[in-house]
Amino acid sequence: MNIESSPFYRFRQIKRGFFSFLLLLGFFILSLFSEAIAGNRPLLLRYQGEFFIPIIHFYSGERFGQPQKTEADYRLLKHDSQFQSQGFAIFPPIPYSPFEADLDEVGSPPHPPSFRHPLGTDGSGRDMFARLLYGFRICMLFALILTVITGVFGIALGGFQGYSGGGVDLTMQRFTEIWSALPFLYVVILLGSIFGQSFSMLILVLSLFSWVGLSYYMRAEFFRIRSMTYIQAARAIGVSNTGILFRHILPNALTPAITILPFTLISGIGALTSLDFLGFGLPPPTPSWGELLDQGLKNLQAPWIALSTVGALFATLLMATFISEAVREAFDPKGRPKSIP
Repeated sequence: MNIESSPFYRFRQIKRGFFSFLLLLGFFILSLFSEAIAGNRPLLLRYQGEFFIPIIHFYSGERFGQPQKTEADYRLLKHDSQFQSQGFAIFPPIPYSPFEADLDEVGSPPHPPSFRHPLGTDGSGRDMFARLLYGFRICMLFALILTVITGVFGIALGGFQGYSGGGVDLTMQRFTEIWSALPFLYVVILLGSIFGQSFSMLILVLSLFSWVGLSYYMRAEFFRIRSMTYIQAARAIGVSNTGILFRHILPNALTPAITILPFTLISGIGALTSLDFLGFGLPPPTPSWGELLDQGLKNLQAPWIALSTVGALFATLLMATFISEAVREAFDPKGRPKSIP
């Protein structure tokens, strides 16, 4: 195949989508190391001639001359003259965790942006940058896991329907229509009240509903491909159903899935943010963009909360939308030439 006709080559030529992909991927990789960017544990600590890595390992306070056997209070060590004379500690650029209220800041929270807190603090005195950073990681992990599960179930169920046809397809289609009519929000509220609000519970509930749309596309694609001449020829020469399904139909039916799944990523971010905003998402004090939006609504006198959260959410969804449009354009057999901006 000519490399210029490859979908991946065409995707690289769509500059807006390709650079959005690189930016979003870079931010996501950085967010995986959030503890090294924003946290109250030192990246590296030296004491009495030994080196320690508190960001990875647990050390009790007794190890550094503190009375407690629980984890050392590293912030107090910074002001301990005895410790300073025998060692040093290197903290992350933002030396605050997303769960830690800054009780030493002057005035009552929320505090406006300052050198101490570049994006200010929320209503509980927690650093906004730290909560946005950790919230981005949670949003992306949630959306990626949801997208993978949606892809697996949507392709499997839709493909099985389309390939089987007849009574199997009719029965599964009626079940799918009934299932998709269930009120999603009520299911979230019900299961949340029974099993508690958690990351895994939300993934489970959204996965139960998110596969429906993709299965429709895959069902139609399998219906279309299974009647083609080369499939009939494969059957005529004795190729097994498994071989026809996985070697001939599935690879040619994946285009709808590839073009739809990036939009599933967007809907996953939006769904988690919406549920957190309504109070049915992740439990507090989990860093969440939806919870920050709720705080911004309740603290209109502190516009930095809403502005920074909306800005982060807008930029993330905008880049994800550009990527999704570029993927759809790249895999379109009638796609435009490489001069796409």
